[in-house]
Amino acid sequence: MKKIALLAGASLAAHAAACPAALHARPRADASDPKALIEQLNVAFSAFKEKHEEELKSRVSDTVLNEHVERINADVTRIEAALDKAMADLASAQLGGGDQVRDPEYTDQFRAYFRNGVESQRLNEVKAQATKTDGEGGFLAPVEWDRTIGQKLKQVSMIREEASVQVISSAGFSKVFSDRVTGSGWVGEQAARPETATPTLASLAFPLGELYANPAASQGLMDDAEVDIEAWLAEEVSLEFARQEGIAFLSGDGSNKPHGILTYVTGAANAARHPFGAITVTNSGNASLLNSADAVLDLIYSLPEEFEANAKFFMNRLTAGVVRKLKATDGQYLWQPAVAAGQPSTLAGAPVVHLPGMPTVAANAIAMLYGDMRETYQVVDRIGLRVLRDPYTRKPFVHFYTTKRVGGGVKNPESMKALRIAA
Repeated sequence: MKKIALLAGASLAAHAAACPAALHARPRADASDPKALIEQLNVAFSAFKEKHEEELKSRVSDTVLNEHVERINADVTRIEAALDKAMADLASAQLGGGDQVRDPEYTDQFRAYFRNGVESQRLNEVKAQATKTDGEGGFLAPVEWDRTIGQKLKQVSMIREEASVQVISSAGFSKVFSDRVTGSGWVGEQAARPETATPTLASLAFPLGELYANPAASQGLMDDAEVDIEAWLAEEVSLEFARQEGIAFLSGDGSNKPHGILTYVTGAANAARHPFGAITVTNSGNASLLNSADAVLDLIYSLPEEFEANAKFFMNRLTAGVVRKLKATDGQYLWQPAVAAGQPSTLAGAPVVHLPGMPTVAANAIAMLYGDMRETYQVVDRIGLRVLRDPYTRKPFVHFYTTKRVGGGVKNPESMKALRIAA
């Protein structure tokens, strides 16, 4: 056994020596330069292609070579994740640079309430309006705070970033759809014009759920004048809201939360909910696997041409690691790395968006979506972020019970297609 281990180690060293770039593909812990990460990504992908080609040409199974290919593939995935984070951090650093305080007086009063619980007549007027409208206490956050949290949330929650967002001031939101059954026909100049079929209308509601976070800080922290209250609240709330939204926008059951996009796929819970039908599926053609470029190309061509211009792929990073190995009939890899900061990697020429909550490649799983998310999914925001200060429940900590009413659902299932791994 020891001799076998030594031989395997020697083989691995030989493979590493043949591809030294792969040894440096792993991103640095402090990687924050998008340009440097793009260079690393392209170097790593070149190493991946070289070793993957060697793996494909090998006539016998080479365990060490296979492991080496998977290791480089994982490095490419990690570099992509580091690049995404670097771009998000860059956008966050630039956030709010041009924003102006809409109402300095209200913002100052809210800040005093936030730190020390000091209320004012103006705050109470806003609180009364909020209570009358939504039956809940707390004060409306200042406009610039609300906007900052919303922008941070958008950076983390990728469906919110890609979908259509509607802000409302009422208790609900609905859209009216026509079944498109409008009759017509050709007639002679003096021929009779009989009545034609008349389209019918159907209404689809997008119910709101309440999203909440309840961060806490010590009273001492609140008393510290050096603390950036707006940034602290935005960071605490946006991460929690993004986590909850990511789950709900994908698979939410509509009970006090949005209807998730995956629930509208053929065979899922909401397949019959929309007047236009379900999000149709393309099967991978291979049980439990995604090992053919044909499945990806079939998925692309199943989308109507009018939605092609803004179409993107949506998958998790593990699935991206699988499709990275797929090749077209001319031998070219379907997956290509980003070539400039701010640009995504592509699959068959279409941008790839990573959604952590998407299912991984497995039997009967919806492993990939392809289409125009802005045309497909509707996010509904009830205007106004509310904060209720609670210094009593867990002394000496002050809780900030923060709520936002959010809804969501599919507005056009025809602009999105799904890839199902064969059962």
